[in-house]
Amino acid sequence: MTRTLNPAADLATDTEDVARLLTPDGERVADPALDPFVADVTADELRGLYRDMVLVRRIDTEGVALQRQGQLGLWAPCQGQEATQVATARAMRADDFAFPSYREIGVGYVRGVTPADFVLSWRGEEHSTLSPYEINSAVPQIIIGAQTLHAVGYAMGVQRDGTDQVAVTYFGDGATSQGDVNEAMVFASSFGAPVVFVCTNNQYAISEPVSLQAKFPIAGRAPGFGIPSLRVDGNDALACLAAMRWALAHARTGGGPAFIEAVTYRMGPHTTSDDPTRYRDREEVERWRRRDPIARVEAHLRARGEFDDTLAAQVQRDADELGAAVRAACLGAVTRDPITVFDHVYAEPHRGIDEQRTAFAAYLEGFADAEEVAR
Repeated sequence: MTRTLNPAADLATDTEDVARLLTPDGERVADPALDPFVADVTADELRGLYRDMVLVRRIDTEGVALQRQGQLGLWAPCQGQEATQVATARAMRADDFAFPSYREIGVGYVRGVTPADFVLSWRGEEHSTLSPYEINSAVPQIIIGAQTLHAVGYAMGVQRDGTDQVAVTYFGDGATSQGDVNEAMVFASSFGAPVVFVCTNNQYAISEPVSLQAKFPIAGRAPGFGIPSLRVDGNDALACLAAMRWALAHARTGGGPAFIEAVTYRMGPHTTSDDPTRYRDREEVERWRRRDPIARVEAHLRARGEFDDTLAAQVQRDADELGAAVRAACLGAVTRDPITVFDHVYAEPHRGIDEQRTAFAAYLEGFADAEEVAR
C-alpha cells in the first residue's frame, strides 16, 4: 500500500496528495487502493460514524468548558480530529488493543470509556480511572511517544500467544521526532509484530509547525524501517476507515506492522494552557474549518438522501445527554482522603510503601493538630 512520494510536491504540510474517498464537500471519489476496503459500508454505518463524531466533539467541548470554569486542571482538545480517531477505532476488533495518547478522546469513546473516565484524571482525582482489560485500551499516555513501545511489546506478546489480535498505537506528528517512536518501529519491523502505527499529523507539535521537523511526508519514513505506509486525509472518515481496515488486515494476516499518517488539523489549542493565536493565523484556521470532518459526512449522506433534520436533531439530543453526563461526573466527584495516594501502587504488600504511608499519615496528622489549636 506504500505510495511513491513525489519530492517536488509532497511536502509535509501538503493536504492534496493524500488518499481520499470524500472531498471536503462530501462528494464520493474513487481510490482503487481504498475502495475495496469500504465496499460493504452502508448508509447506516456512515450515519453511525457521524453520530460518534458529533458525540466525541460534545465530550471535547464539555471538557474545555469545565477546565475554563476551574473544574479540571487541564484538557487536551481534539476538535477537528474526530474522523481520524473514530473511524480508525471503529475498524478495530473488540479484542484488538489500543495504546492512545492523551488526545484520543474519540478512540476512548469507541472503546467504551465512561463519562467519568474522561474527566476524573484531568481533575486530579485519580491517576487512572479505567481498567485497560475491560475495554482493551491502555490508559492514555502523557509521555510523548512512549505508548508506541508498549504497543510493540504487546504485539510481540500476541505473536508468542499465537493469536491474531493487533495492537494499535496513536501519536502525533511531533512524537515522530522522539526516539521511542523510531525505536518502536525498529523492533516492530525486526520481529514482524502485528501492530499498526497511527500518526495523527495535526500540523503542530504544540507551537512547532510540522514543516520545521519534517521536510517531506511523515508516511515516507516508515518504509525506511521496512514498514508499508499510507498517507490519508485525516478529515475523511470513510478514507480513515478504509486505511485502518487495510492496515489491520496486513498486520493480522502475518504481514507485520503498518503505518498510517492521517493528515488533519487541531482546531483548538494544544491543551487549555496553550494560546494558538501566538503561532498561527486566523486564515489558516478558517481554511481548515471548511474541511470539517463531521460536515463532510453529513454533506455526503444528504446528497444520497440518507440524512435529514430529524436525524440531526436526535443526534444532537444524544450529544446533549452525553455532555450532561460528563459534566455531572466531574461536578459530582468526591475527593478521596490524601492517604489513599498509596493505594494500588503495588499489587502485593510492600514494606517500603507501608513505611511511606506511616510517615505521610504522621505528616497529615500534624495539620489536624494545627487546626485544633486554631479553634
